[in-house]
Amino acid sequence: MRMLLASYPRSRRIPMRKVIPFNELMDWARAQKDKNKHVVATNGCFDILHTGHIRYLRAARALGDRLIVGLNSDASVKTLKGPTRPIHSEADRAEILASLEMVDAVTIFPDMRATAFLKEVSPDIYVKGGDYKQSDLDQDEVAAVRSCGGRIEILPLVPGKSTTNLVNKMKLLSP
Repeated sequence: MRMLLASYPRSRRIPMRKVIPFNELMDWARAQKDKNKHVVATNGCFDILHTGHIRYLRAARALGDRLIVGLNSDASVKTLKGPTRPIHSEADRAEILASLEMVDAVTIFPDMRATAFLKEVSPDIYVKGGDYKQSDLDQDEVAAVRSCGGRIEILPLVPGKSTTNLVNKMKLLSP
């Protein structure tokens, strides 16, 4: 990745300092709390970024001072979404997310569930998309958020905007 970025002028480099190694996540979160910043966390595959993702991330960021995105690893996306996914590698997805102004940090986590990510971050607010209901959430994730005094917010989906819809549309367009 460094070689790729080195070929661009310095002013155009993606802020890769925003991609936090998982083992440094607790230190990042602690530093934010030491600055009295309210941390908002979300997670997902973010395989093909679209308008729904952008609006969701912007709304999530508006809930606090810092937004961290937990990104499912390639292996977990494959398990969750099937053998043809992810379309983009975890490194590419992390770089794309890190380039967004509303995202303050990105980390890649290897698990199917975000429980370990949430325990490391101890967010003030954990945000999920409107395809979830409070009752549908993984109870270990809920417990991790509540154990640190955090709350959970469900944000509405943007109708008709999903990665699955895009993938299906591409399949129709391919010869």
